[in-house]
Amino acid sequence: MKPPVGAYVVDTKTERIGVVMGHEGPYVQLRPFGGGREWDADPLAVRHATPEERLRAATSYANARSRGEVP
Repeated sequence: MKPPVGAYVVDTKTERIGVVMGHEGPYVQLRPFGGGREWDADPLAVRHATPEERLRAATSYANARSRGEVP
């Protein structure tokens, strides 16, 4: 699967939700919801995030930000 840039996906190997930032070689480049360090994911291990997963990621980020854990 080659998801478009900007899509919210789940890396099933790490169970992390990320935003597609690009495609480099055989990998999909993902960035965590809310920003952070990108990582390379195997395109065969990536699937689109459900609305519930996107909401959970947004809530987790908002809570961490309110606690001062992220900028």
